[in-house]
Amino acid sequence: MKKKKLIFFMPSMEGGGVEKNLILIANFICKHNIDVHLISYDHKFKNKFDNRINFITPQFSNSKKSKYYKYFICLILLSVEIIKNKAIVFSFQANIYSIILCKVLRTKIIIRSNSSPSGWNKNFFKNYIFSFFLKRSDQIIVNSLSFKKELDKKFSTKSTVIYNPLNKYEIIEKSKKKINYNFFKKDTLNLINIARFTDQKDHFLLLNAVNKLKDILNIRLLIMGYGVNKSKIEKFIKLNRLNKIIHLINFQNNPYPYLRKSNIFILTSRYEGLPNVLLEALTLKKFVISTNCPTGPKEILKNGSYGDLIRINNVKDLIERILSYQKNKKVCDKKAYKGYLSLIKYDYDQNCQKYLTVINKLIKKI
Repeated sequence: MKKKKLIFFMPSMEGGGVEKNLILIANFICKHNIDVHLISYDHKFKNKFDNRINFITPQFSNSKKSKYYKYFICLILLSVEIIKNKAIVFSFQANIYSIILCKVLRTKIIIRSNSSPSGWNKNFFKNYIFSFFLKRSDQIIVNSLSFKKELDKKFSTKSTVIYNPLNKYEIIEKSKKKINYNFFKKDTLNLINIARFTDQKDHFLLLNAVNKLKDILNIRLLIMGYGVNKSKIEKFIKLNRLNKIIHLINFQNNPYPYLRKSNIFILTSRYEGLPNVLLEALTLKKFVISTNCPTGPKEILKNGSYGDLIRINNVKDLIERILSYQKNKKVCDKKAYKGYLSLIKYDYDQNCQKYLTVINKLIKKI
């Protein structure tokens, strides 16, 4: 029996949570009698994908190109693949462009929306475009209940919730790897943030809080990431003479040993989808302080039962929660442990199987 063809589409891969989910899902799907292809402009993560996956990239690529250039090139590659052999498309990025192309070429398409419309839907015209085209996909997948509610209400869609697949055992094992990193000390309160350096992640909320706390607490902060705001963050650290207590490093292939050494994981985003980093922090039983941004943190932390929620862009809230942890460590650690026990609904096999069920239903229709 000939395998059915499935094309994952993600033109720009930079190493964030979306990429992690794509890797986990694609590697699971390729083991179930489906011919899996993946189209991306970037090939630096190729070694993380199962070698049964046909990785399709341009022969000559330049990582410095804009995302829209990458979209354009990869849409051409996607057109060629669809014309060569009838296939289902699973888009993780550039969803509207992918939907238009698939409708023109009369093929089925699943899209996965990754972040709250609060962050990317700003005007009436854009709202109309998204509303018109999203409903023309064959399946919309989102990763939290609050995300579904927001998306369906805004665009009159009927999306399906599938939580991010979480491989707890892999995270725990990777966290045990020994690293030569002595920035965190036993007698300091060790904070960590792992996120792209973009306005969405609002690092300056965290930086301002630490700047105000530096004379009150013996505190250290590790920020791990990459992105356009890196020079601004470095400038803030230098101007406020925070070099000794704030350490900035690039994304690591294995961030978990660093996370394991911390006391508190802090997320300061203005909007999200379902942030993987919160799930990973709870997997290592770390106390979490997160903005109550749309969407995901409130759902993961069960309205504050498994960690602390603060208002978006509110320095006072963040300072109070950090100080509260210092005074109530045992209570906070119990919250984190309850969060760890709640992670069953994000189980890797359970959620990857849900993706497989959606894909197989569409495959039967072609």
